[in-house]
Amino acid sequence: MAFQSKNIFINLPVKDLSKSITFFQELGFEFNQQFSDETTASMIISENIFALIMVEERFKEFTKKEITDTTSSAEAILCLSAENREQVDQLVNKALASGGKSYSDPQDHGFMYGWGFQDLDGHIWEVVYMDENAMNQE
Repeated sequence: MAFQSKNIFINLPVKDLSKSITFFQELGFEFNQQFSDETTASMIISENIFALIMVEERFKEFTKKEITDTTSSAEAILCLSAENREQVDQLVNKALASGGKSYSDPQDHGFMYGWGFQDLDGHIWEVVYMDENAMNQE
């Protein structure tokens, strides 16, 4: 059997933890206080997926590499699934209204619809809905 992980923990450096917490709360995310402190906040994405947003000084304790300058480079694209097209639009519109920046225009491929934004620290987030029934018919 191939390796399968039970949980995913994404670690992201942020410049201002409280502003990042507020930003993601405005998008509808909750935080697990048990795994949060003054340097790190554990954002719950789903039952088994978490983003640990941490001030840059704390993040640097986990790597010898430089933190990516998100104004000119991308370290990753984080993609979230949505239940429908409306949920894609709602989440991206909330991100933009809360201080995030546009990353891409909406993309409609028939069976798949997606749109992206950048959070306050320039991390790229895609939100995608895939109609599995339409995929199976093609």
